[in-house]
Amino acid sequence: MTPVFLRLRHVAALLVCATLASGCERIGIPDPNKIAAQAEAEGKAIGSACRHAGRAIEDCFTLNQTAQKAAVFAGWKEMNDYMVENKIAEVTPVLPPPPPPATAETKRKAKKASAEADKAAESDHEDADATAKEDSEAPAEPEPRRRRKIRE
Repeated sequence: MTPVFLRLRHVAALLVCATLASGCERIGIPDPNKIAAQAEAEGKAIGSACRHAGRAIEDCFTLNQTAQKAAVFAGWKEMNDYMVENKIAEVTPVLPPPPPPATAETKRKAKKASAEADKAAESDHEDADATAKEDSEAPAEPEPRRRRKIRE
């Protein structure tokens, strides 16, 4: 084999590898750089929306605990500077803010209340069963037996 032919094979193999590697997104392999950029963009959007709605940065952090705090703050600060520069008033939110995330104590209280409700439902069910049992204990008249017709 000639050296030129070997070089062509190497070049062709590199082209095939480059083509396959460029299609990684299409086969479902996530790109960590894109994921990080998207998380940062979402955080900035959340911060901007909070500032435009007149929410304090602390409230924004509390309501959006999964967002990156640095990105949320950057978005909040950018929107604040923009609003001051262009003399834009805050927009009052029409909907009330969502309730803060449940703490461990509120989860325990909810679990306890759920357990008590289940016990109450069981006791109601047992009372209903007892009432049905008392009703069914009354002697019932037996149904007359039906005779089969004989086929001729």
